[in-house]
Amino acid sequence: MKTKSILNYTTTYINRNFRLKVYGIDENGNRINKLVGVSGLIELIGEELLNKFVGRALRAGLDKVVCKLRRGLQVSFYIK
Repeated sequence: MKTKSILNYTTTYINRNFRLKVYGIDENGNRINKLVGVSGLIELIGEELLNKFVGRALRAGLDKVVCKLRRGLQVSFYIK
């Protein structure tokens, strides 16, 4: 049975405060370089990593925070 993780921040809050850019190679081997919303990012990396990355971006207080995954995916958070 799969348990559903809960986001620490609402999707509205994340989409209003950040631009989410994904760069790298997805699970099918296709190259991607595009802006996504919260639902698109959850589809790519999952809710647990999204919670971790949003918390990191808020604590950093910088204009841009880059989070890299070992599988070759890079997620950039741009503060609006």
